[in-house]
Amino acid sequence: MIYTDQLGRKIEFLDTPKRLVSLVPSQTELLVDLGLKNSIVGVTKFCVHPNDIRKEKTIVGGTKKVDFEKIKKLNPDIILCNKEENTKDIVESLQKEFVVHVSDIFSTKDALEMILQYGMIFKKQDEAKELIYNIKSEEKSFSDFIINIPRKKVAYFIWKDPWIVVGNNTFIDHLLDINGFTNVFGHESRYPEVSLNQLKDITNLDLILLSSEPYPFSEKHIDEIQKINPNVKIILVDGEYFSWYGSRLATAFSYFKTLH
Repeated sequence: MIYTDQLGRKIEFLDTPKRLVSLVPSQTELLVDLGLKNSIVGVTKFCVHPNDIRKEKTIVGGTKKVDFEKIKKLNPDIILCNKEENTKDIVESLQKEFVVHVSDIFSTKDALEMILQYGMIFKKQDEAKELIYNIKSEEKSFSDFIINIPRKKVAYFIWKDPWIVVGNNTFIDHLLDINGFTNVFGHESRYPEVSLNQLKDITNLDLILLSSEPYPFSEKHIDEIQKINPNVKIILVDGEYFSWYGSRLATAFSYFKTLH
């Protein structure tokens, strides 16, 4: 069986993969929701959903640095990576010995394509199609909900010291747009560093969103930014709903409604 991943790489199996290593937290959650938990043998230290997964499976490192010897001992049939989450060196090193599938996600369309690919590769087509149907239905419901809500100009922060925001060509930027938010740093590439003083110069900035991940922003950071930008509303948001592109999308749109 020959499949193509989202980088256009050909991957081949003699049989359906039974031993899976996931190096991407959102994809680990997706595998579980597709009914593949028993097939997972290795995960990262950041794979926190479901909350018992790290106790039951071998932790093979993080997303940027992995223990190759641990992975070899697990003898996986396939290793699941992502172009942004994992480094090119990790993928190139692993693919010398193992089958590696790489996802590449910039939109909900890309996410649904990945879910469908997993369904085909792991013989979980029915589960994948049901999940895709649910996500599409939730997105349509949200689209109808937001249609008459005026767009807001927002800045979305993911890190502090240095302060880093979300720019264009990212999945988060895509979801901001779906939410009716105009990213004031949408002209910047990827994840630019900014100063808080830059926010003073942005006309009619409506919202500053502080993500719960990868940096754990809290109420004290709202106070810190509010001193510099006293007239802008600042809220904490669940970063998983803005950046996890697997089965988390099935509940993301209900969460997005609460932001409006």
